[in-house]
Amino acid sequence: MSFSKFLSCLLAGLVIASGVRAETKPLWELGAGVAAINFPIYRGADERRSYILPVPYLVYRGDTFQVDRDRARGLLFRTEKMELDISVNGSVPARSRDSVERRGMPDLLPTLEIGPSLNTHLYMAEDKKINLDLRLPVRTVIAADFNHTQQAGWVFHPQLNCDVKDLGHSGWNLGLVAGVLFGDSRYHRYFYDVAPAFATAARPTYTASSGYSGTQFIAALSHRNKDYWTGGFIKWDDLSGTAFVDSPLVKKRQYFTVGYSISWILDKSDKNVDVVED
Repeated sequence: MSFSKFLSCLLAGLVIASGVRAETKPLWELGAGVAAINFPIYRGADERRSYILPVPYLVYRGDTFQVDRDRARGLLFRTEKMELDISVNGSVPARSRDSVERRGMPDLLPTLEIGPSLNTHLYMAEDKKINLDLRLPVRTVIAADFNHTQQAGWVFHPQLNCDVKDLGHSGWNLGLVAGVLFGDSRYHRYFYDVAPAFATAARPTYTASSGYSGTQFIAALSHRNKDYWTGGFIKWDDLSGTAFVDSPLVKKRQYFTVGYSISWILDKSDKNVDVVED
């Protein structure tokens, strides 16, 4: 799980469930809240980190650009069964001094992943409370801080997304995501290579190749009240059989990430718009 994704997908692991239906809602909503998350410092690491931090609440329902608790997206085109939008993800910075496996190596910069996603609506229940989508995002990966920027490869993340609205008439929404990841060699090398200059007896030289990057499953619950939003998620990540599984930097092949957030809606637009949520 990534810190960046947490801000864009707790803010790129909370899955907010909704059915497709037309509603009139404010053009934008603003708020603030607090979030807690626990995750490994990088995929495959033994060490974990926990954060409790303030988070913004932002919803924008424009015609071609939309932001909600699920994702930020720019709709390039949309039909009843298919849409093309912009997919965003990322990863946290990791200081080598915080990791036994990476000690003495360069720090991992935070990454931004961005690219197009072709999404197909596979199923919609008659009451529009259950829907199933196939999402096919392809993203370029940019590693950057205030002093340095580099292109760190490409990822492909096909996934099935099932959303259940108003679970058991409780007002809670359930989201389930199952997906596999693939990365090019540059992406895998950025996280899992060990150059000769940083090799030790316990950390031999290693060069990662392109290919399979793992399997992920996410389950999330969320609830929207008039004045606040709350939600939590759990993600299971499996690195077994990946192209980089033999890297000495991979110490755990399966692990969980968990997070929880609550936000209060403080202001909203006087202008309402007709929206179709999916």
